[in-house]
Amino acid sequence: MPVSLSTIAIDDPSDSRVEPFRNVRDRDLVGRDGFIAEGTVVLDQLLVSQRFRPTSLLILRNRLAGLAERLARFPNDVPIHVADRAVFDGIAGFAVHRGVLAHGAERGAPPSVDDTIAAAGGRPIVIAVGLSNHDNLGAIFRNAAAFGAGAVLCDATSCHPLYRKALRVSVGTALTVPWCREGTGESLVAACRAAGYRVLALSPAGETPLSGLETAGRTALCLGAEGQGLSPELMGAVETVRIEMAPGLDSLNVATSAAIVLHRLFAGDGTAV
Repeated sequence: MPVSLSTIAIDDPSDSRVEPFRNVRDRDLVGRDGFIAEGTVVLDQLLVSQRFRPTSLLILRNRLAGLAERLARFPNDVPIHVADRAVFDGIAGFAVHRGVLAHGAERGAPPSVDDTIAAAGGRPIVIAVGLSNHDNLGAIFRNAAAFGAGAVLCDATSCHPLYRKALRVSVGTALTVPWCREGTGESLVAACRAAGYRVLALSPAGETPLSGLETAGRTALCLGAEGQGLSPELMGAVETVRIEMAPGLDSLNVATSAAIVLHRLFAGDGTAV
């Protein structure tokens, strides 16, 4: 039986009803009172998120029929705006090939560091320090979700997990994995330790090879930006681990490194399937 949707036709890019979607590429989080979710995969995560809620949708007209069942799952108070290609791209400020945008907002106040650590429930935690690359942070969220990590703690110098590109690369997992963004690497490490976590950091000269890492107990993985890495002070305060690799290279992309370590922790706890 065909799904019946109540939609709002938008024929003018300057229509004030789609203001949250205007100039998506340039504005990102600024002045939106929320964030932009792009694509159906991210949309699905927004639907099941406990922390965030959808407030408005903008759908390309020729995608409406194929998305009808998915869109019917949204609350009745979430308007579904529909536009043809020229108007849609005129609103967004660039060609949105997926033809699906949602505006979302946080349901309440952001959680504290301690609340986020508690939400991890003893599962591994990722600490991101100075990660300003949107692709890397998004990929780290995706890896964290894939390998059962309980939370991601971002320091104040890391990029925001809800930046459009970071959120898209995370395939929406930044909407469902517990996270916070505040403080310094040192303060986040201290908070994890206070909650009974051992803290690891990766280094080519790490004292423990990953293959020999003991995976029992609560573990947090501290990651720094590529190139700059973690400060010597922070490295000196945590347990260092090295990923064994072929001669000639001594480092990997930070998101790739995170995936390898998180998989080791995931497989080592006996829950991998």
